[in-house]
Amino acid sequence: MSIQGILYEKGTNVETIAPDMSVKDAAARLHEKNIAALVATKGDAILGIISERDIVHALASHGERAASMKVGDILMRDVATVAPEDSLRRVMGLMTRYRTRHLPVLRGNKLVGIVSIGDVIKHRLEDLELETNVLRDAYIAAH
Repeated sequence: MSIQGILYEKGTNVETIAPDMSVKDAAARLHEKNIAALVATKGDAILGIISERDIVHALASHGERAASMKVGDILMRDVATVAPEDSLRRVMGLMTRYRTRHLPVLRGNKLVGIVSIGDVIKHRLEDLELETNVLRDAYIAAH
């Protein structure tokens, strides 16, 4: 399955945030939208991702002061990205290599979606279930 297939099912909406917003604002948006990451943008440029994990690290390092820090001060800047035509296998490899749970999806330089580790697991499990059913049916037909 390609990433386009995942986006077709889940949609292409991506929650973004400006780098000059506070970490507290980011946490509130994550909570409000019930999501785990926001893509930090300035105009059409992607600056990075801020996730729940980044906020926890900021709180551990800076204490209560972290809430008033800017998103741009703590976000992960060197973000791997994927294209809609990339495979699930490539995404799994990137998530493992970069130890990230979210990857922005770009068509050219335009943000067209985001893929989470939950999306990857869901679709991989669906693939495995389909393979299991096909093998079971083949076995039953052979006997």
